[in-house]
Amino acid sequence: MKAFLMYVGRDFDPQEPLPANATDLMQDLGLEVIFGAMSGGDPFLQEVAKNAVLSSLAEQGEILYRQQILIDAMANPEVVRGLYDLAVEAIEREKHIWGWMTTRYPNELLHRSVEVMELFADRLSRLRRIADEHGPRFQSTGFCRFFAMLRTELDDEYLRRVRDHLARLAFRGGVLMSADLGPENKGVDYVLRKPPDARGGWLARLQEWVSHLGEEPQEAYTYEVAERDEAGFNALSELKSEGIAPVAAALAQSTDHILSFFKMLRLELAFYAGCLNLRDRLTAKGEPICIPKPANLGETVLSGRGLYDPALSLSMESRVVPNDVDANGKELVIITGANRGGKSTLLRGLGLAQLMMQCGMFVPAESFRATVCSALFTHFKREEDSGMKSGKLDEELARMSAIVDRLTPHCLVVLNESFASTNEREGSEIGRQIVRALLASQIRVYYVTHMYDLARGFFAECLSSALFLRAERLADGERTFRLTEGEPLPTSFGEDLYRLVFAQPTQAATPASSGATSAT
Repeated sequence: MKAFLMYVGRDFDPQEPLPANATDLMQDLGLEVIFGAMSGGDPFLQEVAKNAVLSSLAEQGEILYRQQILIDAMANPEVVRGLYDLAVEAIEREKHIWGWMTTRYPNELLHRSVEVMELFADRLSRLRRIADEHGPRFQSTGFCRFFAMLRTELDDEYLRRVRDHLARLAFRGGVLMSADLGPENKGVDYVLRKPPDARGGWLARLQEWVSHLGEEPQEAYTYEVAERDEAGFNALSELKSEGIAPVAAALAQSTDHILSFFKMLRLELAFYAGCLNLRDRLTAKGEPICIPKPANLGETVLSGRGLYDPALSLSMESRVVPNDVDANGKELVIITGANRGGKSTLLRGLGLAQLMMQCGMFVPAESFRATVCSALFTHFKREEDSGMKSGKLDEELARMSAIVDRLTPHCLVVLNESFASTNEREGSEIGRQIVRALLASQIRVYYVTHMYDLARGFFAECLSSALFLRAERLADGERTFRLTEGEPLPTSFGEDLYRLVFAQPTQAATPASSGATSAT
C-alpha cells in the first residue's frame, strides 16, 4: 500500500539531501519562525516542514498536484488531522508491544507479531471507515487515489481473513503440524497444518463421522508427556517452534510492511498538518493566505496583491503592512528608498512566497502568481563577525561565487544590500557587473540597495525588463511601509533616523538631506 500524497508516483524521502544553500535560505528568509509555527510544538512536524519546504518542486504539474491535496486538507482539517493521529497512534502503540524480534525464538516472535497485527488490523479497519465516510468529500487526485486504494486493499473480505488468521494463530485447540523423518531419524520438512473447521458445531462433526463409516481406520500413534517431564515439554516446544517458524517469519514480515505504510502515511500527512497549523496561526491574526498560480519556466510572471512577510507577522502582535507587486515581464526588480521603509520586508515576502509556492503550499498574500524557478538563492548582508579571517567584502564575494557555481538558467537570485560593505562607487560597479551577467544567463534578480549609482545606472538605461520600486516616505518623514513604482532617489533619508535616535524632544527638526547616502 502506498499513500503518494507528496508526489504523483513516489514516496517522500526525508533523508534526501537538502540544497547546498539551505542554511542561507533559512537565515535570510526567517524560515525558523515559519517552521516553528508549522510544528505546533511537535519536533517531527518541524523536521518534515524543513525538508519539504527547502526541497522545492521545479515542475508546474508537481506543484499543482500537491496544491490540490492541500486544498482538500484545508477544507477537511479534522479528517486529515484524524488520519495523522491514527498513523501516529499505530506507530507509538507498536513500540510498546514487548517481544523478541528475531527468528531465533519463533514462539516469542509469533506471539508478538500476532499482537502487533491485531493492533494494526484495528487501525486498518478505522482507515477503511474513514475512507467510506469521508472519502467522497475529497476532490484532489492524490486523496481520491488514496481513499480508493484503502477501499480496494482493505475490503471486507481482506479484513475478515485477517481476523480469521489471527484467531487461528492463537492455537487455542493446539498446534497441528506434519513432518518427515530425515537422516538419523531427525525431523525434516515441518509444515503447519490448518486444523479442521469446528465452527459447524456437533452436527457438522456428526456428519463427518457418518461419512467415514465403513472405512478402514487410519493407523495413528500418540504419545503423552508426563506432567512433570520438563525435558519432554522442552522437546515439544522445540517441535512446535520448528513448525511455526515459517509462519512467524511471514507474519513478522507482514507487520513490518504495514508499519512501513503507517510511517510513510504519518510522514506525508505531517506536511499538510504543518500547513494547517501555519494557516491557523496566520488567519487567527486576520492575515490573508491564497493558493498561488505557478507559471511555466518560459513565462516571466510576478504579480501579487496584499503580499507580506509571514515570519515578521508571526513575530509581532499587530498585522504587517501588505504590498502589491506587478512585475510581469520583468527580469530585474530593484527596490530603493528610505531607511527602514519596508524594503527588506518586501524582499523576504517575495522570497518566501516563491519558496512556499514551489513546495505546494499557500502563500502569504491575497493573490499571487509567479514563474517557477529552477532554484532560489539569497545573498543578504551579514553582520560583522569577529571570527572572519577576511574583510566583509571578501566574505560577500565568496558567498556570491558559491552561488554562481550552482546557478542554472531560470534561477532566481534575491540580493539584499549586497556589496554595500565597500565604497559606493566600487560596490555599485561590482553589483552592476554581477546583475548584468545574471540577466544575460536567463536568471531573474530582485535587488534591495541603497547604492544610488547602481540603481540610477540601471534606471537610466530604460530597460523594459526592469521594475523600480521605492519605499514610501511622507513629507514629515513618516514611513508607511508601502512600496510603489518610482525612480531611485539620491538619498535614503538617513537624517530621519538620526533625528529619531539622537535629537532631543524639544529640538526642532532639521530639513532632510538631499545628498547621496548608503546608510542602512
